[in-house]
Amino acid sequence: FYTLFLLQRLHEFCHPQVRLQVQNVNKPMYRGTFHCFQSIIRQESALGLYKGIGSPMMGLTFINAIVFGVQGNTMRMLGRDTPLNQFLAGASAGAIQCVICCPMELAKTRMQMQGTGEKKSKRKMYKNSLDCLVRIYNKEGIRGINRGMVTTLVRETPGFGVYFLAYDVLTRSLGCEPEDPYMIPKLLFAGGMSGIASWLSTYPVDVIKSRLQADGVGGVYQYNGIMDCVRQSIQKEGWRVFTRGLTSTLLRAFPVNATTFATVTLFLMYMREGGECSIPDSEPPSVQLQPLQTQTQPTSM
Repeated sequence: FYTLFLLQRLHEFCHPQVRLQVQNVNKPMYRGTFHCFQSIIRQESALGLYKGIGSPMMGLTFINAIVFGVQGNTMRMLGRDTPLNQFLAGASAGAIQCVICCPMELAKTRMQMQGTGEKKSKRKMYKNSLDCLVRIYNKEGIRGINRGMVTTLVRETPGFGVYFLAYDVLTRSLGCEPEDPYMIPKLLFAGGMSGIASWLSTYPVDVIKSRLQADGVGGVYQYNGIMDCVRQSIQKEGWRVFTRGLTSTLLRAFPVNATTFATVTLFLMYMREGGECSIPDSEPPSVQLQPLQTQTQPTSM
C-alpha cells in the first residue's frame, strides 16, 4: 500500500495545475490544460513535467507516518466507525500533516515556476528542492518556509475529511460486498468520486495557496496576504479564477484515487482471507467488506 500511495502522490506533482493557477492573466502562456501540457513537453522536454519532484520525495515518508498514525489513533479514540467519525479522523490527519506538507509544496511550486518555457534554464535560482528551502529560510526565516500555511491548513483539513467521508458513504450506499460480482467497478467508482469530491470542496483555496507560494519568485511580490490575493484575483479575473487548472486536477483525481482505493481494498481482503497477516488501522472505510471495524487511510486528492 505504501508503494501505491507513494506513486499516487508523485503523480500529483506531474501535471500543469500550478502553471495554470498562477499564470499572468494579461499575458497568458497557456490556453488550457492540454495546451499547457504540450507546451511544457515541447519547450522543456518531458522532464519539465517532473520539476519539483524532489520535494515530495523528501517529505512523503514523514507525511505518511503522520497521516496514518493520526488517522488510526483518532478512529480508535472515537470508537465507532461512522461517516462522521471518518470525516473527523481524516480532518485531524489532514490538519497535522500540514506541518510538512506546506514547506514541501512551497518548494515544489517554486521549482515548477523556475525556468518556465526554457529547456535549459539560463539562470537557476534554486539547484534543487532542498536548496530552495534553505535559500528561502536564509532570506525570510521560518515564516518564509511556511508561506501559505494558513491556506494549506484550510485546504487539507476539510479536504481529507470530505475524502474519507465520501468514500465511506459511497461504499455503504453501493453495497460493496465480497460476493457482489460488480464489487470492483463499485470500488473504482467510489474511490474516483471521493477524490473528485475532495478537490471540488477545497479547490478555490488551492488556487490562492499556489498564488501565495509562487509570489516572490524573481523578487517581485504582488500580494500582502490571503485576503489581498483573493481581492486582486477576483478584480483581475473574476470568479472563474477559482477554477484555473481544475480540469487537469479532476482528470488526474478520478483514475488515481479509483485505482488506489480499489487495489488497497482488494489486497487487504485477500490477505485477511488467507489469514497470513493483519494490517490494523490502515484500511479504507469500506465498512461492509469486513466484519471487523476498519480504518481509513488517506491518499492524495
